[in-house]
Amino acid sequence: MSRSVLITGGSRGIGLAIARRMAAAGDRVAVTHRTGEPPKGLLSVQCDITDADQVDVAFKQVEAEHGPVEVLIANAGITKDQLLMRMSEDDFTAVVDTNLTGAFRVVKRASRGMLRAKKGRVVFISSAVALRGEIGQANYAASKAGLIGLARSMARELGLRGITFNVVAPGLTETAMSESLTEEQREHLASQIPLGRLARPEEIAAAVAFLASENASYITGAVLPVDGGAGMGH
Repeated sequence: MSRSVLITGGSRGIGLAIARRMAAAGDRVAVTHRTGEPPKGLLSVQCDITDADQVDVAFKQVEAEHGPVEVLIANAGITKDQLLMRMSEDDFTAVVDTNLTGAFRVVKRASRGMLRAKKGRVVFISSAVALRGEIGQANYAASKAGLIGLARSMARELGLRGITFNVVAPGLTETAMSESLTEEQREHLASQIPLGRLARPEEIAAAVAFLASENASYITGAVLPVDGGAGMGH
């Protein structure tokens, strides 16, 4: 059955891979983007998730085109890496406001329609860094770890309304972000991953599609690592 799906930050990388996977399965897929060219073949709405008014406008547009959002993938995020002693407060709060508070904004808005329908799927895109930490990413790790607490609290709060909340924690993935690494850096990072390579965006998308499907109807509050084994034990 075709569903109304919204993916924040769905214009590139992991978000775009998720969007294409779900559109191929027959869902009516919309993506938010903040800058750049929107992807072809998908409903694209411009939205800065740090602005609650823009979030509301984006949802109204999606609802008008596709109906109330039934599946929300909270994927939008940024990085501002720096060692703690050199990290500005602005860089810390900017990452948390986008990655964590931004997710809160879109989930709160999506929950209106899901509560009325008494069903819904929400998947947060966290990171293996949330579980194991990383030098120079205190802000990013904190924001991504916060998504786990948010998801599990919402799973308890809205579980009786038929809405599930789950988390996918990707490891280092072949995206524009990883392309900025030198070959030496990539080899070093890959050597620390039991499977010996970076993830493909399509592999993350497959996990998200599963958690958003009927096959995962009795899974909520879960954290699914898709990291090649990099975060084992966390």
